Amino acid sequence: MLDRRTKEQLLSEIAAEVRACTRCPLHATRNRAVPGSGDPDARVMLIGEAPGYYEDQQGLPFVGAAGQLLDRLLARAGLVREEVFIANILKCRPPKNRDPGDTERAACAEYLDAQIGIIQPCIICLLGRVPLQALIDPDASVTRIHGSRIRKHGMLWIPLFHPAAALHQPHHMPALETDFDRLADALRDVTDP
Repeated sequence: MLDRRTKEQLLSEIAAEVRACTRCPLHATRNRAVPGSGDPDARVMLIGEAPGYYEDQQGLPFVGAAGQLLDRLLARAGLVREEVFIANILKCRPPKNRDPGDTERAACAEYLDAQIGIIQPCIICLLGRVPLQALIDPDASVTRIHGSRIRKHGMLWIPLFHPAAALHQPHHMPALETDFDRLADALRDVTDP
């Protein structure tokens, strides 16, 4: 188990590598890479798809409207952003917010794997289809398994709808709220077994 200071140093090194990364063509179109941010001792890690427009401008994950909704959903689960670690499958914004390509995902996978290994969260929330299919099952449907618990690599993985889905399709909001209630339940279960 790494101490907090060591985790901070290692995550800082990964962030510097991400900012200097040229492993795929996305580096040429990004404004700022988005390595991820949050508590190095987080019990909960959230993994999204890729940076959007505002994230690309600021270099931080989930800072637009989806980020504001995410903050409200975290509060519903009894969490604040400063207690979790937030990362994405891709560290750079794809043009026109298209789905990540295989080459791009492969280029970023080492960074995300290292972040997960350093943080060692109890729970990993997969926000949407892309992280679910990239990290759990390429054929999985977030619509079918959102809110469920999956055990993998000694951690609990919970697929959730992406907050942007509820912004674009408001009928997803009740399911997303229920999913974050389930996150709160799961967090209690892993904290007080």
